This record gives sequence, C-alpha cells and structure tokens, in this order.
Amino acid sequence: MSEYNLDSKKLRKLEEYIDGIEEKEGSLINILHEAQDIFGYLPKELQLFIARKCNIPASKVFGVVTFYSYFTMEPRGQHVINICMGTACFVKGAEKILEEFKKILEIKEGNMSKDGMFTVNTLRCVGACGLAPVVMVDGKVYGRVKVEDVEDIIKEYRE
Repeated sequence: MSEYNLDSKKLRKLEEYIDGIEEKEGSLINILHEAQDIFGYLPKELQLFIARKCNIPASKVFGVVTFYSYFTMEPRGQHVINICMGTACFVKGAEKILEEFKKILEIKEGNMSKDGMFTVNTLRCVGACGLAPVVMVDGKVYGRVKVEDVEDIIKEYRE
C-alpha cells in the first residue's frame, strides 16, 4: 500500500470496504462514494488503487469520476459554495456574485481557500428560478442574493 502516496489508515479503511464487496465492478460508484467520504476527494493515486483493487481499467474509474459532477479530483473545503449560473440567475447578476466570492476568499472557481474552509463552484440550474440569483452552501439555499450579501454568507460559516 505504501506505493500510493496516501494516508495508510484511510487506505486500509477503503480496502476493507472494497474487500467486503462481492461484485466490485458493478459497485464502482458506491466504492467511489465511500472513497470520497473517507479522503474528501479522489486524487489519481486513489483512482489507481481502486482500479487495481477492483481489477478494472484505471480509464474506467477515471471516466466515472470525471462524468459525475458529485466526484472531485481536487480537495474540497469544509463548506462548498455553489452559485447558480442558469439563465434566470445569470441575467440577475450571478456572475458578479461569483466574482465577489472569489475576490473575498482569494480563490479560483473549483479551488479550495487557503484556510481549507471553502470551495466555490458554479451550477447550471438549481430549479429555483423565482429566487434568482441563487447561492447554495452545503445544500442550504440563499435566494435573491446581492453582491453585498456575500460577506455575510461567508461570515455565517466562519463562526
């Protein structure tokens, strides 16, 4: 296991989980969910470990990880901020809200803040067009968000 540059305790936990599954290839998505729950993200080394452990091509694991937006290959912050960029939200200024989050947190979209507290992402549409522009933090919905609200939203999660 030391050939993978990963936390050995976490790797052992994942290995025990995988060993308990009879049909490994058919359980790939469940295995990836478990791996992401344990590690917080799915770096290439971890994907390779899963591929070898399940006896499937690494390209298949990578394909699943990159296809589903739930999975991430980058570390995520403690709190994930999603800004809706659907038409209604975009027209009502979602891009300015995104820029304000990036400016205050000093990060690029999809990256984690230096303190490990936040990751900022965009979504295509959350289906709450009547509340546009919409921001979601860890699944909590904030509607009719203005640029001036961004700092207060961040403070709420820093406390």
